[in-house]
Amino acid sequence: MTLSEKDLQQISAKGISPEKLEQQLNDFKKGFPYLKLEGPAAIGKGIIAPNAEDAENYISKWNEYKAQGRRIVKFVPASGAASRMFKDMFSFANAEYDTPTTAFEKKYFDSIKDFAFYDALNCLLKEKTGKDIETLMNEGEYKCIAKAMLDKEGLNYGQLPKGLLLFHNYEDGARTPMEEHLVEAALYASSNGEADVHFTVSNEHLQLFKQKVAEKADKYAEKYGIKYNISFSEQKPSTDTVAANPDGTPFRNEDGSLLFRPGGHGALIENLNDIDADVIFVKNIDNVVPDNLKEETVEWKQIIAGVLIDLQQRAFAYLKAIDEGNYDREKLIEIIKFVQDDLCCRKNDIKELEDTELVIYLKNKLNRPIRIAGVVKNVGEPGGGPFLAYNPDGTYSLQILESSQIDKNNETYMKYFTEGTHFNPVDLVCAVKDYKGRPFDLTKFVDKNTGFISSKSKNGKELLALELPGLWNGAMSDWNTVFVEVPLGTFNPVKTVNDLLRPQHQA
Repeated sequence: MTLSEKDLQQISAKGISPEKLEQQLNDFKKGFPYLKLEGPAAIGKGIIAPNAEDAENYISKWNEYKAQGRRIVKFVPASGAASRMFKDMFSFANAEYDTPTTAFEKKYFDSIKDFAFYDALNCLLKEKTGKDIETLMNEGEYKCIAKAMLDKEGLNYGQLPKGLLLFHNYEDGARTPMEEHLVEAALYASSNGEADVHFTVSNEHLQLFKQKVAEKADKYAEKYGIKYNISFSEQKPSTDTVAANPDGTPFRNEDGSLLFRPGGHGALIENLNDIDADVIFVKNIDNVVPDNLKEETVEWKQIIAGVLIDLQQRAFAYLKAIDEGNYDREKLIEIIKFVQDDLCCRKNDIKELEDTELVIYLKNKLNRPIRIAGVVKNVGEPGGGPFLAYNPDGTYSLQILESSQIDKNNETYMKYFTEGTHFNPVDLVCAVKDYKGRPFDLTKFVDKNTGFISSKSKNGKELLALELPGLWNGAMSDWNTVFVEVPLGTFNPVKTVNDLLRPQHQA
């Protein structure tokens, strides 16, 4: 394609090269291959299910590691607006009827007093209308209540990010998910009396987040006797992707400029890469619980962090032995066993490798970032699942796959997907430095063939959107990955406003 001067200026301002743009347009034309699967992961096949004694050992290992004054960061993707959470309430606000009709609407209004934002909403309505929520409901003014929650002139929950909504009630006032993450950081991710928390946010919400931190952080610092280091970043404009017409040509706005869209959560690998840390916890903003239920979460976070440290220490010891030439045939067989059985990375023709090739192969597989992913038993929630999938180099290893990466016409693969026993709730602990203490360049471990294309529209015109390899899918494809079964109680996402009525969110 020929780029105009205006196009070149536009992409240059974003930090996107003409080659990168060309590559994205090629991706639209050729699409992305489905992954080749070996089978679903299961207990004993890539998923560890620690018993009580193991769990205790892992927690001790984690506490020993923390005591060494390591830099631990809690990384929380928090950039999305909460608009999807209120889809049903937007529908009601714009419906032709005035009283709650669907099961969702009835539940919302019947239980409205149980929402942590009830008091804030009630005060606002009294101020605006001179009436409280109860009076308004008795008068049939349901839409007035819904709009006051959603609209800009009200609480503005339809546009705010999830991280800043009131989720949980406490005696000393309601808390946002952002505050719950600060508490979590103090409980399992602090070292040397400090807790580092990093939020990825959108530009329009950055000031609001900073404001909320300024209001609240000192309260929790005092409560837990720690110092917080709280930082923020935004998705980089260079990770945006160009939109295309259905025929694969660039989609243009009415003024002739190219349309770019955010590249999805896979863009955050760049943000993760910028963080200086030994260990990074990754957890979604909406997966939090009140204090009375935190114990289980804290315990299991420490267990999976202990599994990480255990595997890392063993991998480092083997790398050191290889570096120093301190190995014989027996040692190499021990390392192969570790790579194949503990790190679950297998090469079918490994026996055919000459000694020198074998040592290079093992070193490459050991010297990679490591992530431990908590997985929960499958209860029909949407989310990616743990699988053994083939890599470009012919090995197969553990991956988190979304349904879009699986060929629906392959009966065997669909059977794998539907019969998978576990799924991934985005509960990751990552080690991102090598055995010499140098940070890995995480962008080098992305499988670029794992992006995906979706259909969208703008101003009534159809377009194709390109999503980068997902953060915990293709963006971490070339990491060492191990799964740990964690209890379902550690997974409590909030996808709709009524999810806040579940017992797990009622403090």
